[in-house]
Amino acid sequence: MEKIRKGDDVVVIAGKDKGKRGTVLRRVDAEHVLVEGVNKVKKHQRPNPMKGLAGGIVDKEMPLHVSNVALFNPQTKKADRVGIRTLDDGRRVRVFKSNGEMVDA
Repeated sequence: MEKIRKGDDVVVIAGKDKGKRGTVLRRVDAEHVLVEGVNKVKKHQRPNPMKGLAGGIVDKEMPLHVSNVALFNPQTKKADRVGIRTLDDGRRVRVFKSNGEMVDA
């Protein structure tokens, strides 16, 4: 089970954008996530008339490693680690390590 999923509100805990909050736009692969408004780079892009792309320098978000982001806990207003707990009915849910609250509640 993935501890960080698409649509989660996360905080960057390491790197040049440390402290910034954003929403996970997508999982790039098993270990990388794309976070909205974080890790922006300037990319030199060639024009492509077939796709309707104009050339020039564009701002683009690049993926971050999942170890550099943590889930935002709305109760504590801080970044928090996530664990997985199995409920009595067999469902597996994500819980915050600090207070034991369910993430998907």
